[in-house]
Amino acid sequence: MTTVNALDQYRLLGRSGLRVSPLSLGTMTFGSDWGWGADDTQAQRIFDAYVERGGNFIDTSVNYTNGTSEKILGNLINEKREKVVIATKFTMARETGNPNSGGNHRRNIVNSVETSLRQLNTDRIDLLYLHAWDFTTSVEEVMRALDDLVRSGKVLYLGICNTSAWRIAQMQTLADLRAWSPFVALQIEYSLIERTVEHELIPMAQALGLGVLPWSPLGGGILSGKYSRADLTDENAADISPTRKGVIASSGHLTARALDIADVVREIATEMGVIPSQVALAWVLHNPAVVSPIMGARTLAQAEDNFGALDIVFTDEQYTRLQQASAIEPIFPDRFVSRPMVQQLIFGGTTVKGSK
Repeated sequence: MTTVNALDQYRLLGRSGLRVSPLSLGTMTFGSDWGWGADDTQAQRIFDAYVERGGNFIDTSVNYTNGTSEKILGNLINEKREKVVIATKFTMARETGNPNSGGNHRRNIVNSVETSLRQLNTDRIDLLYLHAWDFTTSVEEVMRALDDLVRSGKVLYLGICNTSAWRIAQMQTLADLRAWSPFVALQIEYSLIERTVEHELIPMAQALGLGVLPWSPLGGGILSGKYSRADLTDENAADISPTRKGVIASSGHLTARALDIADVVREIATEMGVIPSQVALAWVLHNPAVVSPIMGARTLAQAEDNFGALDIVFTDEQYTRLQQASAIEPIFPDRFVSRPMVQQLIFGGTTVKGSK
């Protein structure tokens, strides 16, 4: 199996002509405001190591570490601004008790963008994501507000995260119909322990021209081997946990099944003479819909480990083992339509080749 083996082997982002690295530098770990991030010095080491290797795609959000992530980035990009692609996000509230400091309505979109521009110390955002669907704002308000920002030059490209496939398809269709700026990127959770996005979201992205950028490709660290069955817990707190373990536990991913998958990842890593996190990242990169997984790191050593995923080449047998260990059950209507009887009724017993 072939692989991309360098950060400067750039890829096009979805239906756009924007060139981005095959690994994105996630900066939710920049800043210690949430209790477990990298300080300014460590953040600079990680950033410099990424950029020196040709990496150009930086991911943040207006609310990461209460704005510290963007502020640190604003200092780091400085003279490198023209070499890097900066992606940030709106939706999440910036002020407790103020309902209009969050959401996807025009007021918050504009205020979030202005806040990000100040914190990043830049005049434009290369890629702006809607961070999550808020279930209150109309698609017309969202897409028109986003198009206005693109026309103003404050935002260059648009993306969306953590939203149902049918809703994204509705928004993308509206943008095409009205000649508004379309989405070119889809950021979703995707890893060996979260493959349900393969049902609807990834096929939708491929059909509608959105490059897929997986977040948490290591399953919050579970696939790196840092957790064991002794760590299983029922923790499900609403507040941001002061520990990474608490964050992962509250996500619902720290389960016996996830640890079983992590065991297979570790076995294959041992066979290859690499570390588990590199195997997990390489598996995500193998999906042709994936443009650039978001790699997070709190230390320079962790970042350099992630870079090594670009060199991983699986044998067919190893890849099959990973697929089987993490396989997901089909859902309706695919579960129904794929049955032999239904296929017989659709195609009349003939064989027809074509794209889906």
